[in-house]
Parts: sequence; C-alpha cells; structure tokens
Amino acid sequence: MIHLFFTFCWIVGGVTLCLLIFITYPTSGDELYMRSRILQIVDDYFIIYGAFGALITGLIYSIWTNWGFVRHPWIIVKWIMTILQIVFGTFVLGPCINDNVIIADLLRNQALSDPIFLENVWTTQIWGTIQTLLLLTIIVISVQKPWKMRTGGFQR
Repeated sequence: MIHLFFTFCWIVGGVTLCLLIFITYPTSGDELYMRSRILQIVDDYFIIYGAFGALITGLIYSIWTNWGFVRHPWIIVKWIMTILQIVFGTFVLGPCINDNVIIADLLRNQALSDPIFLENVWTTQIWGTIQTLLLLTIIVISVQKPWKMRTGGFQR
C-alpha cells in the first residue's frame, strides 16, 4: 500500500503539473510568479517525494520479496524507466521549474518575453507530459505484467 501511495503521489503530481501549465494563463507578473511557485511546490512535495518513495519501496520489494530485480523482464523495464525518469526529472525538469520561479520573481511581467523562461515553460510542457505518460505506462506494465517468463524463454 505504501508503494502505491507514493506512486499515486508521483502520478497525481505529474498530471497536476501538466494541467496547471497548460490550462492557466497568468495575466500579471504576480500571477505568473504564483503559477511558477505552485508548479515548484507540486514538484517538490508530490513529484519528488512520490518518485523517491516509489523508488525506495520498490527497492524494498526487490530485495526482500520473491519479485527480485531481474527475475521478470517487466520488472527490469520498470526499473529502467523509473531510474531514467528520476534522473531526467532531477537534471532537466526540476531546474526548469526552479529557474522559472526565480525568473518570474525578478522579472514579473517581462518574464513572458524572456527566452530562458519561455524555453523552460516549453520544456516543462512537452517533457512533463511525456514523463506523465511514461508513468502511466509503468502502471500498465505493473498491472499487465507483459513478457512473463516461461520455461522456454520469454512469453509475449
């Protein structure tokens, strides 16, 4: 249940981030700053804690249960996807979100014409959406458990 809770937090954070960045249109510098700050809060408290919580509880499952790390191909795929998403989120998306809070705070209305701010928004929109879709793919893999092992090799 704890693993599912963290996974849920991560996915809800991703969906929330996507919704906020696509359906809100700040009309003032203060609103722009607040949207940027809210995105940062969602990232800091839902996405980051959810991702690391899911990672840690996944490690616990892999170490202390029969699921293991490499016993099933679908678990290997989940591990690869999870680690890549955490790394990408940490080094690409996180800095975009954090930098936009600083830029929006300093520039307010002028932030909407700042190329770095706009690039960060674009990066967050596109790659945040891809990240969220990949998270949903991990859930499908967890439920369907494709590529099950059988005595003669992999089964499709």
